[in-house]
Amino acid sequence: MSLYSQKQRWKLLLLSLAAIIIGVSMWYSNLMVTNVRTDERRKVELWSQAIEQRATLVNYTNKLFDTLRNEERKKMDTWAKATARINVASNEELTFLIDIITKNTTIPVIIADAAGNIVTDHNLPDHYSDEQKLESLQKMKEQYPPIEIDIYAGMKQYLYYRDSRIITELEDVLGDIINSFINETVINAASVPVILTDSTMTRVISHGNVNPDIMSDSLLLQEKIRTLAAANPPITVMLGEHRHYIFHEDSIILTQLRYYPIVQFVIIGLFLLIAYLLFSTFRKAEQNQVWVGMAKETAHQLGTPLSSLMAWVELLDAKGVDEETLKELQKDVDRLNTVTERFSKIGSKTELERLNIREVVNATLRYLAPRVSSKVQFSIAPDEESEIMGQVNAPLFSWVVENLCKNAIDAMNGEGSIHVEIFEEGGWVVLDVSDTGKGISRSNMKAVFKPGYTTKKRGWGLGLSLSKRIIENYHHGKIFVKRSELNKGTTFRIQLRS
Repeated sequence: MSLYSQKQRWKLLLLSLAAIIIGVSMWYSNLMVTNVRTDERRKVELWSQAIEQRATLVNYTNKLFDTLRNEERKKMDTWAKATARINVASNEELTFLIDIITKNTTIPVIIADAAGNIVTDHNLPDHYSDEQKLESLQKMKEQYPPIEIDIYAGMKQYLYYRDSRIITELEDVLGDIINSFINETVINAASVPVILTDSTMTRVISHGNVNPDIMSDSLLLQEKIRTLAAANPPITVMLGEHRHYIFHEDSIILTQLRYYPIVQFVIIGLFLLIAYLLFSTFRKAEQNQVWVGMAKETAHQLGTPLSSLMAWVELLDAKGVDEETLKELQKDVDRLNTVTERFSKIGSKTELERLNIREVVNATLRYLAPRVSSKVQFSIAPDEESEIMGQVNAPLFSWVVENLCKNAIDAMNGEGSIHVEIFEEGGWVVLDVSDTGKGISRSNMKAVFKPGYTTKKRGWGLGLSLSKRIIENYHHGKIFVKRSELNKGTTFRIQLRS
């Protein structure tokens, strides 16, 4: 058993080394992924902070606009009051009122009567036609409510205005800032999948690094938003007076890097598996050649002394040696001849014959019975002279039965019983060879057929391995340990084609 144990120890050692290498590689790969993720998270946080700062700037600008619009509204109120009072003002006050009116050089103003007819205008382009002035009046009505001017005696006019050029230019700047913010959301520094939504978290304003097929399907899009929300809490930003949300997840590169070690080990594993199968095939072919060469050489070496022994038997017979002695001697010569025939068939094309399996087994047991301890009892079932036919090569199959019986005798220490049961089941001829020996542990039930496995001090561990080759390779059958209990016995089962 030392050869097999040493082989098993080497396997365990190599397996342990492989597990250590894989573990270290996975640990290092995970460390790399963690570092990249941390760095990527830092970029996302910096990017989010920049967005928040940009949004703060937008909010501040909107507040500034509100302040400017309020100031302009106050100016227009003052301007309207000055216009209403100019008709009744004294000379000294008139100069002051005219100064107020003429200092408005930026806010477009139109004064209309109660019927909507334009009375006068200020700060409109000189080239405006009457039609263009009416269009401007309509836009002013839509933008701000008019300011009422009491002219005299219940006569009223209405002052309409729109944002000054300063506010308009600032609004253009704000629009550029918002567009820049949206573009920065789409093409972000972290290069992560990102979606910008409104306050309902359903309407997408912009997106980046997201599959177009997902964006074109509303159901897939909502599922994607839920996935992003589960990966990272959404970032809240205020654009103007409106709340928006930014959803993001790990970048595609980080995702690929996370699964790269697994893919790598799968590829390496497949390569090693293919390499192992190839080398295993070559190794088995070499082992078969060694088996065949050893068997052929053994048969050749036995041939010369066997021929000599046959000649000596004939010579002793001619000299009148005791007939019973010659009979027993002839049996051993025949046995050697059978052994030689067995070895000569290894590696050759084996011809199977349809024979009575019970008779072949019974002949083997009859030969073994007088040559082993009298304390070993052999039995076979069925007892009657029944025929159970199967495809076998008699010399090789008898060799298998003999190996099983000899191993059983060794396991029983030369004392016990061996029972062979033969029956047909599902198109197979089944042989159960049972003994009352010391049994086989569960961990060794498959190892017993490995070359070199043995529990005997002087054993080679080749008997069961050879038996497995004969049954599976030459008879296309099966042989295995059906059951075994320590200190109670073992049953080997052989299945042959009927």
